[in-house]
Amino acid sequence: MSKIKLGILGGGSDSLIGVLHRVASSMFDKFELIGGVFNLDYQENLKFAEQLDLSSNRVYKDLDSLIEQELALPEAERMQVISILTPNFLHFPMAKSLLENGFNVICEKPMTTTFAEAEILYKTLQKAKTVFAVTYTYTGYPMIRQMKQMIKNGELGEIQKVDAQYYQGWINPIIHDKEQRSSTWRLNPEKSGISCCIGDIGTHAFDMLEYVSGLKIESILADLNYLYSDNQMDIDGTVLLRCSNKVKGVICASQIATGEENSFVVKVYGKKAGLKWEQENPNYLYLMQDGKPLQVLKPGHDYNSDLSLDGTKLPPGHPEGIFDSMGNIYKGVAKAILKESYDSAEFPTIIDGVRGMSFIEKAVESHKKGNVWVDIHNY
Repeated sequence: MSKIKLGILGGGSDSLIGVLHRVASSMFDKFELIGGVFNLDYQENLKFAEQLDLSSNRVYKDLDSLIEQELALPEAERMQVISILTPNFLHFPMAKSLLENGFNVICEKPMTTTFAEAEILYKTLQKAKTVFAVTYTYTGYPMIRQMKQMIKNGELGEIQKVDAQYYQGWINPIIHDKEQRSSTWRLNPEKSGISCCIGDIGTHAFDMLEYVSGLKIESILADLNYLYSDNQMDIDGTVLLRCSNKVKGVICASQIATGEENSFVVKVYGKKAGLKWEQENPNYLYLMQDGKPLQVLKPGHDYNSDLSLDGTKLPPGHPEGIFDSMGNIYKGVAKAILKESYDSAEFPTIIDGVRGMSFIEKAVESHKKGNVWVDIHNY
């Protein structure tokens, strides 16, 4: 069977996320990278393509050229799916054009810069009837998938509380320097949207809690921190949650947590037991029960669910990492494109992207209105 032909927008030579997507797409032998637009500078674009050993005739100056020339090819030769790895403000126009021209799309988060744009994409996809995935990467970890399945199976009992903490410290050197905080695209609302911290990592926590728990977050109350009066973008925040089934919870997100690297911790507590997972130690899922010793579940063992084992590539004791997590998402997208049977939990969809954008906007709205409760849009 021939591989799915993949194109990439963005993700050039200095992009960490570009490496992640390229490695992930190469797993499972489902995709073949054909070309794309890796850099706005066409000469740099060609140089990078040469490094990847790609033919220059499938490397384009811009998205319009890519669409026009790909559609001119016989259908069997065209790129079938395009990954969008550009800064946030380009996600919407690129995704919309691709959907309108019949391409499948894999899009980095946040999916757009506004909820209104997200709704337009949703409606566009209904007409296009193609596959659309949003790369909330951490949903691909085997032990997160095990966590989801255990909760779905009722092993925790009735859910009582959900909790996610996502702490980084990377923005410290930038935010305290007036010139730097005024020049980085992450703190520029025209390029990044209305939120930095909540939009970048808080949305991961929002999607993850809904993913593992099976609950819907219905309303939120946010208290955000901008630190300096001339800074328009939040770089820290706490968000209280009211979920379906009367469950309550909290999301704490920060990019000024000094010394933290990528500390993403997810906890779900039920009447019978609790589960805890830490991104920096992704192979360990902690099962906590009253009156019993702490249990540590690890990937690759037969006691795990089919969903977890399907995303496990190595024997027990061999670490599974973030490349594998993203690879599992690409694997699920491949199944959808090829119209194979797949579990709906194998990749986040446009619904996750739309709800994520609602969360970002409502968190900012809640804060600006004086830390009040506001409802998440019901998708």
